[in-house]
Formats: sequence, C-alpha cells, structure tokens
Amino acid sequence: MFKDRILLITGGTGSFGNAVLQRFLGSDIKEIRIFSRDEKKQDDVRKKYNSEKLKFYIGDVRDYRSVLNAVRGADYIFHAAALKQVPSCEFHPLEAVNTNILGTENVLEAAINSGIERVICLSTDKAVYPINAMGISKAMMEKVAIAKSRSSGRTVICVTRYGNVMASRGSVIPLFVDQIENGRPITITDPNMTRFMMSLEDAVELVLYAFQNGTPGDIFVQKAPAATIETVAKAVCNLAGHPNYEIREIGTRHGEKLYEALLSREEMAAAEDLGDYYRIPPDLRDLHYGKFVEVGETRISHAEDYNSHNTARLDFEGMRALLAKLPFMQAVLRGERAQAED
Repeated sequence: MFKDRILLITGGTGSFGNAVLQRFLGSDIKEIRIFSRDEKKQDDVRKKYNSEKLKFYIGDVRDYRSVLNAVRGADYIFHAAALKQVPSCEFHPLEAVNTNILGTENVLEAAINSGIERVICLSTDKAVYPINAMGISKAMMEKVAIAKSRSSGRTVICVTRYGNVMASRGSVIPLFVDQIENGRPITITDPNMTRFMMSLEDAVELVLYAFQNGTPGDIFVQKAPAATIETVAKAVCNLAGHPNYEIREIGTRHGEKLYEALLSREEMAAAEDLGDYYRIPPDLRDLHYGKFVEVGETRISHAEDYNSHNTARLDFEGMRALLAKLPFMQAVLRGERAQAED
C-alpha cells in the first residue's frame, strides 16, 4: 500500500517517527515528510538517515497554513504530534487544548481538503476515564477525529490507542536506571500500581494494523500485558546487576491512577476481538438525540473495561525478559549512556 506513495508524519522527529523511518526508508515508499517545530531535531534526523526520500517541513499543528503546506500532495498521514507530558499539560491545560485538540482539527481539515486517503491519529490509554489535562485533551482529540470521520469523504480517519511506551522519555525505566547510576534509592509510587507494557515496535505495528484494516471512525487497541511498578523496579535492578537495591515507596502522585484502561466498559460492549487487537467501531447514530437519551443498551450494563489490572500480568521473570529486549536497556548493559526515547 505504500509503494510509490507519500507519507506525512506530524511530530515526525520523535521516537515514533524515527521508528517509522527505520521501518520504511529501505522500502519502495516514494517519500516521507517530517513535520515538526524543532529545526535542530530535523537537522539531526536529516544527518542520521541521509536519505533522498526524506523531506522536512518546519511548522506547528496549531498553524493551519503550515499544516496545509506540508499536507499538499501527500497520500497518507500518521498524526503523532502532541503534548504528552502529564505535568506540563496539568499546569498549562490550554496549551494541551491548542495542540492536542485544535491541532488535530487542523491536521484533519487539511487532510480532507487535500484529498488525503488515510489518516491515523495516535492516542493514549489516558484518554479512557481521564483524570488529568493530558488525558482529557487526548479524549477530546479522539472525539474530534471520530466526528470528522463522519463527513470526511474519501479520507479514512482512524485512531490508535496504546499504553506507556517502555523506556520513553519521562517514563519510569530511564528514571530507575538514572537513580541506580547516581546511587539514589529507586522511588516508586504504589507497589501495586499497574501499567500496560508496550514497546515502540508495538506502537508502530498497531498504527500499521489500523492503516491496513481501518474503516472511518474506528479505534484500534493492541492487547498488551501489564506489570506492577514494583515488578518493573525489581526487574530493572536485577538486570542492572543490583538485585538487592533499595526501593522506596513515596505514594501516588497528583494525576495518577492505580491502573490504566485501554477500553472503557462501554467500548468493550461494542468492541470486536481481532485476536491481537480490539476494534471499536464508531457510534454512527445521527443527531436525533432521542437515540442517545431514550434508548438504552443492556449489553453495556454487563460489560467490563479492559485495564492493566485485568489483562495478562507479567511476573518478575517475564518483565526481566521483556526489558532485556529493549535497545535502551541493552545500551545500559553495554555500559553506554542510554538515551530515552523521545
């Protein structure tokens, strides 16, 4: 599907964009456009890959004209640009609105007006039952994407939703390694707190699956194992050669949940099990409000959400084996100063 086609990646200088480049630059794709605000990162990517297939566009998803300039002539879009850090969104919620919600509207409007064939929007588990500004803005991003898909013409708009990417910037694995390297105790919030464990490769596979199988308004979720934070901490210590390292509990931080959900109860009631993935079809009822407020669905009453407490649970050995596969941890074991994924 990508032969002789042009792919645009918004936020393309991040870890997801780099993973897509590694996957596609050696293929028969015609061109990959990188759209982002950071000219330094773009220059780094340009020098790293040195490929004639790469084209770079400076711009911001908040600026419709800069988006439209990058979109013209493309075939497909992977929309990865976002504000992702919970604390920064919590302190500056309107910035999250401008980038994650209004920025997505700009990307989708430009895509529809330019006749783009397919757009995949990247979302997060924090959009399910959101309790912080980042999650709320991502939940609204999903609503915008689904609403636009109702009248997008030939442009197919889908959403992917995934959990924390292991060893990503701001996540606990690089933090634990840094604490060990600097001789400080490892700090965990609640030893029973669980999180989905997904690799960057998993995230790319999910987007490609949605690209190949999605219909307008679909949300795709990859089934993933989970682990407690205590299990993650002990596995990192063991792998780093410090099996008895001090682990200190500090308590749950503001804006955190005991567990994350990838599918709400209402979504699970409608979800299609595709083996390794779930597909949540859009609610395509028209604007006759009675269908929403006067007609109930008994299946929702009996459904259960899909969360990091009730998914497959990794034990210590399973978590250690998963960590050992990460390029970040492999660099740590080689004695190199590892770089967390952006």
